[in-house]
Amino acid sequence: MAVIVILEVKAKPGTGNDLVSTFKELLPETRAYEGIIDINVLQNQDDPDSLIAYERWETREHYEKYLAWRTETGVIDALVEATVGEPSIRYFDITDA
Repeated sequence: MAVIVILEVKAKPGTGNDLVSTFKELLPETRAYEGIIDINVLQNQDDPDSLIAYERWETREHYEKYLAWRTETGVIDALVEATVGEPSIRYFDITDA
């Protein structure tokens, strides 16, 4: 069963659009990564520095492998540098409701 991953970040003040541009550069590789089903980046209308990546992966293990790769390549460190606080990563199961 697919897993939903929610990545939530807060860009440094006034840099939300810059972070969206960074995601645009990174997402082609993400979309080609094994196990990804879909990913969308959402930007808060009332706070453009608040972003959420809504991701669907085949399994949590696929995402964790991807996250390890992004960490090894320095992308996660760059993301942390561009944001305020630590990114929030949460995992959800799709229910039958």
